[in-house]
Amino acid sequence: MKTNRVFRVMLYIFLLTSVEPSLSVAEEAIDFNKLHVVDLTHVFDATTIAWPTEKSGFELKPSFKGVTKSGFFYFSNTFCSPEHSGTHLDAPMHFAQGRWTSSDIPVGRFVGPAVVVDISRQAASNADYRLTLEDLAAWEKANGRVPQDAIFLLRTGWSQKWPERKAYLGDDTPGDATKLHFPSFGSEAVSFLIRERGVRMIGVDTASIDYGQSQDFIVHRLVGAANVPALENLTDLEKLPVKGATIIALPMKIGQGSGAPTRVIAFFP
Repeated sequence: MKTNRVFRVMLYIFLLTSVEPSLSVAEEAIDFNKLHVVDLTHVFDATTIAWPTEKSGFELKPSFKGVTKSGFFYFSNTFCSPEHSGTHLDAPMHFAQGRWTSSDIPVGRFVGPAVVVDISRQAASNADYRLTLEDLAAWEKANGRVPQDAIFLLRTGWSQKWPERKAYLGDDTPGDATKLHFPSFGSEAVSFLIRERGVRMIGVDTASIDYGQSQDFIVHRLVGAANVPALENLTDLEKLPVKGATIIALPMKIGQGSGAPTRVIAFFP
């Protein structure tokens, strides 16, 4: 019963925030027990990987755990984390002055239909691989046009390396982000997705929407300028269909933040 209530809330959020919500869709009978639910979020703990130039990582400190003077059990922690650590959101203003901060992004941007493009085969033989226009053309030939206003997820297979820092980032030199090697988006492909397909958000299962060797962070700059949020350090994208899933990605609502830790889930029939 609790599961049913959770998914009714999810569906209600999705319908309210869709570009053209339809009453007829809301009235359709849905068997929530037949939905698959996938958590695309890494656990936040002492092993959580942050960008190499961050001064600190995720920290969890116990405030109280035990039986109180009144005789009941109580448990509470405090935590500290960089915005750009673990599974998180990049707000557009992260690399684009004057664009949305974390708290500015309309909530509807966090819910939408997903498409998943798999470049894990290419990335397995080239850690610096970037999504190309040819990759997109091949996907659309096999699966149809990337729908307008989709959440575009790039699967590289890199989440299998988590949380081994050197394997995941390609280097583990403290404070140095110049020796990294991991795949991600290419600038031409992202420009096409923004201009021709109107994506509402992009995401990837690596540490950045720019590939590891990037020093100009052009993909960050492109999506930021277009007010397109991004998700980084996703996991379990191989469990999703190439299309047909719905994503809910809810970041902590940090006022004027450049990003935020995010719980990302997908559900589909």
